[in-house]
Amino acid sequence: MNNKISFSAIIAKQSDAHSVLSFAAKSSDILKFAAIERIGREDDGSLKGFQRPQVNNHIHEIRDYLKQDDAVLPNPIVVAFTQGVSIKNVSENFVEMTIDLTNGQPGLVVDGQQRLSALSEIGGKDFEVFVSGLICRDEAELRKQFILINNTKPLNKSLIYELLPTVDGLPARLASKSMAAKFIETLNFDETSSLHGLIKQHTHPDGIIADTSIQKVVLGSLSDGACRELMEDGGFAKAVALISNFYAACQEVFPEAWLGQTPKSSRLMHGAGIMAMGYVMEYLFARNGSQTKEEFIKGIQILVGNTAWTSGSWELGPDEEDRWRWNEIQNVTKHIQMLAAYLIQVLKHGTNPYTRQPKLV
Repeated sequence: MNNKISFSAIIAKQSDAHSVLSFAAKSSDILKFAAIERIGREDDGSLKGFQRPQVNNHIHEIRDYLKQDDAVLPNPIVVAFTQGVSIKNVSENFVEMTIDLTNGQPGLVVDGQQRLSALSEIGGKDFEVFVSGLICRDEAELRKQFILINNTKPLNKSLIYELLPTVDGLPARLASKSMAAKFIETLNFDETSSLHGLIKQHTHPDGIIADTSIQKVVLGSLSDGACRELMEDGGFAKAVALISNFYAACQEVFPEAWLGQTPKSSRLMHGAGIMAMGYVMEYLFARNGSQTKEEFIKGIQILVGNTAWTSGSWELGPDEEDRWRWNEIQNVTKHIQMLAAYLIQVLKHGTNPYTRQPKLV
């Protein structure tokens, strides 16, 4: 059995750190050397793979089109390799590329997974398509290229954010979110975290709290808040513990608004509540130096009787128009800031400054 497959390819001179090639290959051959490794988590919570889930309707549309006699597919499948490939120069810009299949598929599809899945289903027609081959020095570089290639197209942002902690050397607009993503990963998969398993991510769709909500809390704190202060001393663990301790306190002080609840049934679990309470965390840290669960419990206990997480109304100001039903608060900047300002006013005054009537929790 021949465990190697060769192609005549054109090589482009783009980077000393990579080899970029273009060649034509039958779909059956591509499936021999390229795998679609969809993103997921190992048992210990570590990230594996990096592709998005299959979109069956889209695949079926491509498949039905490719079955037609006049079908064309000019867009290349992009496949990245970290090993199992050798290149032999033939002439300027022309090479012979040999792929070793001894240990299975050495290539990973970086772009074009839906097209390749459709090609695998057409049957009886070995369609030939262009392949762009990218030889990377390691897995981290491969993930980086996946992010950069796909970030210009509509792609699940949750998937991008989960990949960020595994990649170095990204553009500033993405690198700034990498640390926040590392926080979320730790909070969601560390069994000692109060948010363990509760954050909804691309690889953890059973979570309840939106990852983007926690991300905004972390990003704000890292920018000019408590986590920034703790991180300046190299205290990643302390900063993560701060957030875990705060939301542990929320769970204990407002159990009926947390346990068994969803964003639809409780505004505490909703993005607006999560982010508004993030401002409360910052306020208590700045005013009292609160860091432990017990310190946060003492601080937010004052809010009991002045919230409407699951029923009743919020008295967010002195006027009638400032009265909001509990579920009218939405995940928009204006509402989040309004709710956060109200909660902090209660902390400052020890009660609702706009009314002394008790509120439903």
